[in-house]
Amino acid sequence: MLVIEIPWDPNIFTIFGLLITWHGFFTSVGLLLGVWLGVRVATALNCDPDEAYNLALIGIPGGIIGARTLYVIENIERMDSAWDWFAITEGGISIWGAVLGGVALPTLFALIKGINLRPILDAAGFGLILGMGIGRVGDLINGEHCSRMTDWLIGVTYTHPQSPGLRCAVLHHGSVDSPVHPATTYEMLGDLGILALLFFAVWKLGLWKWPGLTFLLYLDSYAIMRFALTYLRVDSSETFLLDIRVPQLVSLLVLVGSVPLAILFLRKSSSAIMPPQPLFASWPRSKL
Repeated sequence: MLVIEIPWDPNIFTIFGLLITWHGFFTSVGLLLGVWLGVRVATALNCDPDEAYNLALIGIPGGIIGARTLYVIENIERMDSAWDWFAITEGGISIWGAVLGGVALPTLFALIKGINLRPILDAAGFGLILGMGIGRVGDLINGEHCSRMTDWLIGVTYTHPQSPGLRCAVLHHGSVDSPVHPATTYEMLGDLGILALLFFAVWKLGLWKWPGLTFLLYLDSYAIMRFALTYLRVDSSETFLLDIRVPQLVSLLVLVGSVPLAILFLRKSSSAIMPPQPLFASWPRSKL
């Protein structure tokens, strides 16, 4: 088995008392690139780019609030004080919370304003899965999210004294030398696979004919992957339902809830829907 040692300090620097970590840095990069790709895809799907930008900007605070809220709920027993609830730059967010919070607020705004939300949601799926994948790079560096020990082909160990991965190894496995699954890296690779699937589904399979289905494809694909990968982690709280954990319960609820939405979206197909443009059609062409 190949064991990769990660010796890096999870903290980058402190500015004005604010701790900047690799987790926070890559989360921010993922957020920016996710918004960029989401708006680009929305434009290709013949949506108003200004509306897409506005909904994306509304979704950012919703995603941050949702991500931290679900994490705090799931880890409330580990919080030393109420101030820890807001220490988001030091790590500790729930991806499902980010997705649900980031979608709920723009959806509410769109319903109030009468905006056609379905194609913009399709575009948001592209941006969300890209941002989630990039954010997982910070999880790998920091050692966020405790994983089970592994005897598979590859494992990771963390050696920096400030690394959450090192504390996890001591707490859950009793040894700093125990290689664990790079579960968040598996998820990052899965995210990129889902992104490729979305491109194929829209531009090759014609899923654009049913606005909203691409977004459900993103949600359901991620839900299935996250349900499976949660078995490789030890940091999620158990639920009242058998032995499944919180991310798995949310995944099941998403899968069940997507069924009536899929039926509704299939019934709302229209021959007036325009086919998507090439993704980068509006970019200036090289003169070379």
